[in-house]
Amino acid sequence: MTGEASRVVLETENVTRVLPLTVPVTLVHGITFSVTAGEFVSITGPSGSGKSSLLYLLGLLDAPTEGRVIVEGQDTSLLDRDALAQFRLAHLGFVFQFHFLLPEFTILDNVTIPIKRLGALSERDARDRGMQLLEDLEIGDQALKHPDQLSGGQRQRVAIARALGNAPTLILADEPTGNLDTKNSDIVCDIFVRLAKEQGTTIIAVTHDVEFAEAADRNVHLVDGAIARDGPYQRP
Repeated sequence: MTGEASRVVLETENVTRVLPLTVPVTLVHGITFSVTAGEFVSITGPSGSGKSSLLYLLGLLDAPTEGRVIVEGQDTSLLDRDALAQFRLAHLGFVFQFHFLLPEFTILDNVTIPIKRLGALSERDARDRGMQLLEDLEIGDQALKHPDQLSGGQRQRVAIARALGNAPTLILADEPTGNLDTKNSDIVCDIFVRLAKEQGTTIIAVTHDVEFAEAADRNVHLVDGAIARDGPYQRP
């Protein structure tokens, strides 16, 4: 594999996270792997295996006790708090099980919040960007509504549009279909597949959804905070 598709977007070196309790608790241990541009990776494992803990480390929302997380060639351990927040805003997008849309804002305003925070676009261009994303996800007609006027599946599509606001290289998702019915889960899954294949967006998603895990290019399976398997998804 050559060119853009072989470019490493994220890599970890012996990433370990230990909670410094009276009896220390290891959440993830010795994680070393890399993800290339346009790759769609699912993370699976039993409850308590460290899936969400690892995702938070990869998303720079938590810091490892040991090891390094390198994103776009940047050793993130070298960034101070403000630089880290700006780097995260510019390079990463997040989708969670709960959409976390702000109820007092319209759908379009929710999508443009991270765009405006980054400050790379004018107000008008930010709104144009937001509208384009909503139209791409086939919910442009909902732009002036508020979150409570949308279905669960529509709200999750808005959350994906918001995550894409600053054209991040990497999307991190934590159980993005966890609150959806089968139909809407399939829609969200199809969106992620299309983003990876057609737009080259790199996606790492924690999931318990078998069909979602199978749709990914690659599966990283965790057991007790460590990688037990890395390759094609295997049904339990």
